[in-house]
Amino acid sequence: MSASIRQYLVITGNYWAFTLTDGALRMLVVLHFHQLGYSPLEIALLFIFYEFFGVVTNLVGGYLGARIGLNRTMNLGLFLQILALAMLAVPVAMLTVPWVMAAQAMSGIAKDLNKMSAKSGVKLLLPDGEQDRLYKWVAILTGSKNTLKGVGFFLGGVLLMAAGFTGAVIIMAVALGLVWLASLFLLKQELGKSKAKPKFSEILSKSRAINVLSAARMFLFGARDVWFVVALPVYLHTVFGWDFWKVGGFMATWVIGYGFIQTIAPRITGNMDSKGPAVLWAAVLALVPAAIAVGLMAGWSPRYVVVGGLLLFGVLFAINSSLHSYLIIRYARGDGVSLDVGFYYMSNAAGRLLGTILSGWVYQVYGLEACLWISAGLVATAALLSLLLPQRHEAAA
Repeated sequence: MSASIRQYLVITGNYWAFTLTDGALRMLVVLHFHQLGYSPLEIALLFIFYEFFGVVTNLVGGYLGARIGLNRTMNLGLFLQILALAMLAVPVAMLTVPWVMAAQAMSGIAKDLNKMSAKSGVKLLLPDGEQDRLYKWVAILTGSKNTLKGVGFFLGGVLLMAAGFTGAVIIMAVALGLVWLASLFLLKQELGKSKAKPKFSEILSKSRAINVLSAARMFLFGARDVWFVVALPVYLHTVFGWDFWKVGGFMATWVIGYGFIQTIAPRITGNMDSKGPAVLWAAVLALVPAAIAVGLMAGWSPRYVVVGGLLLFGVLFAINSSLHSYLIIRYARGDGVSLDVGFYYMSNAAGRLLGTILSGWVYQVYGLEACLWISAGLVATAALLSLLLPQRHEAAA
């Protein structure tokens, strides 16, 4: 086994372990605090710091990765997630809104340090000329991560029922601690450390292609989270009458399928030598939430409309997400790759922050249909922005 493949496996293993706890924690918080009587908007507010600090972390984390190495930023992300889980392993009476928001802030920092490090590290393991292989490696990393996130949703629902909230976070903290110790010894030193020490002023991208792609990514992920983060789990529980096991299991299945589609996206999209696929797939995706909203407003069976529409949305969203994940690695510079990737995922986090806030507020005030119409508008905006991408994909200088 070559050294690059060994490092790829270590990075992927780290990413998988982290993602399991991240997905499980998200489901634990949503279901546990809904059970305690929190409104959808109040639940959304618990995640504001998670998403906000994700924005900050991606911006600064790319700079740190270039300065100190991606191995250190990845291990730091794992350690901070352990601390975030430990913060939640307190008596239920101490789980106040400010305390949970602080723990979620730390988890948000941890998640985006880990993601930025993993995505940036992959580019450094392959020569510049192997772009087809790069697309496949990125697709596998991203798709498998989301599959594991789906398993994490299911795991969160199971642990909540089997061990309670406190027991669940303790179990996850111990397991992730073992992964962190292994990573300290196995991950290559100085991975991604820039030869020329970047200045802090360089954290903002000067590449037009990366700026356009980052803007499209922000609207794309805002479109997903505006109805997926808070509105959908609460809707399934209150309107369909599903228990926590079923809600967690359904959303887990959705994310697992979504992750699988991401891994095979290169086979579906084919040649990525022009901006056409990014525009086309985003335009098609925009039709799905609009169609679901029309079906609900027309009085069709919510179970068929929402469940069927969600499955189709997952397939198309997975393809769009995988395309974006490849393009940012393709556009990014080889030396100091984490600066470009960090800036891009800052936009990703900003989209999640926008979607999370809207998901709780819009659903509470206007209902699921309004969330879906906003989702359609955000995806359409991403499609329009994709028209501004370079006609031919050339790596940033």
